[in-house]
Amino acid sequence: MVKPAIPHLWAKRVPWSICTIAGVLVVLGWVGLGRYADLTGGGDHFLRQQMVWSLMAVGAMLAALLPSYRVLSRWSYGVLVAALLLLALAYLFPTINGVKRWVRLGPVGFQPSEFVKIAFVLALARYLTDREPFRRPVGVLVPLGMALVPVLLILRQPNLGTALLFVPVLLWMLFAAGVRRGDLAWLALLGLSSLPLLWTQMSGEQKSRVTAMFSQPGPGEAAHAETYQLRQAKQVMALGGAWGSLWTGQRAEEPAAYHLPEAQSDFIFCVLVERLGLVGGGVVLGLYGVLVWRGLAIAAATREPFGRLVAAGLTAMLAVQVLVNIAMTVGLLPVVGLSLPLVSYGGSGLVTQGLLIGLLLNVAVRPGYEVAGEPFRYEMQPPSALSRRVGGGALSLSRKEF
Repeated sequence: MVKPAIPHLWAKRVPWSICTIAGVLVVLGWVGLGRYADLTGGGDHFLRQQMVWSLMAVGAMLAALLPSYRVLSRWSYGVLVAALLLLALAYLFPTINGVKRWVRLGPVGFQPSEFVKIAFVLALARYLTDREPFRRPVGVLVPLGMALVPVLLILRQPNLGTALLFVPVLLWMLFAAGVRRGDLAWLALLGLSSLPLLWTQMSGEQKSRVTAMFSQPGPGEAAHAETYQLRQAKQVMALGGAWGSLWTGQRAEEPAAYHLPEAQSDFIFCVLVERLGLVGGGVVLGLYGVLVWRGLAIAAATREPFGRLVAAGLTAMLAVQVLVNIAMTVGLLPVVGLSLPLVSYGGSGLVTQGLLIGLLLNVAVRPGYEVAGEPFRYEMQPPSALSRRVGGGALSLSRKEF
């Protein structure tokens, strides 16, 4: 009789490449914040605070890794409801910089919208695992409603960047769960037809950011108020050249050339490119690419349906956030105020990303063999009444004691 796996044996299953890449990206964030302090002369407060939050993120990662992710399956709906209540609670707190995104408990403040992203993936994975009706066209309305509620609450903060993440993640998880392509197509059309409604829910500032994307100034042209941040983002990256100021030591004579609002958070990628050059920026994108690839590999290797969907959803959430942030900084998408995962300054975002990495590792070390307190294995069986379709294939769950 084979003994069940114990924690010290998990080390053989942990995808250490994910841990390494996540750690490197966090350190690159420190490099960017250090450069930001040099350019602004405002001290290293952001850097020191980010280092503290990095330790908290490691704690969050370990907390998400140790208990079986199947425990979260039982509580996933409750976690989503609690996260949405916290999101609504943010409206009762004072406005900060024109938005209502923070809940404060004494001296500590956090953004519930960051934790809603994780809760949404867990709850949607639970629904797609336990329900068959989603395979019919009308059945996808429930997942659509699960995404619509947080999207509307986040839009009213306002926070367009975070709200944009939910729809692509929803579509990807539905695809991973085996929803027919025709149903996905009409759902995508439904989403496109709702864009006018989305426009009515956006604030005046958000609308101006969208229109500014289509009126970017050309070389030598003066930027107006709506396009100033985007013009400065491109200029700061251009100052880095191919290899960056770290290696060339070159610096513009005019300090105003480096002025970039929110460079420590939403536009930290621009600071990294200025410091490490175009080559360094390419390395950062490559690291994210490998991280996403490893996340998808975990999902593909996981036989347990809930774990597979969790890994797929979290990886999609990470990938979409990276793509939106980078596209925003180079002018391919509106400036929507979205941080770069693991790199940008921010406690709530960094701790949430620690949870995300921890959950991915959790699924990786339990690929369907130690899902509960007692060991069992899943076996491929011919389709039956108990079969569950995962990723387009029928997977029948057969429990056998060792």
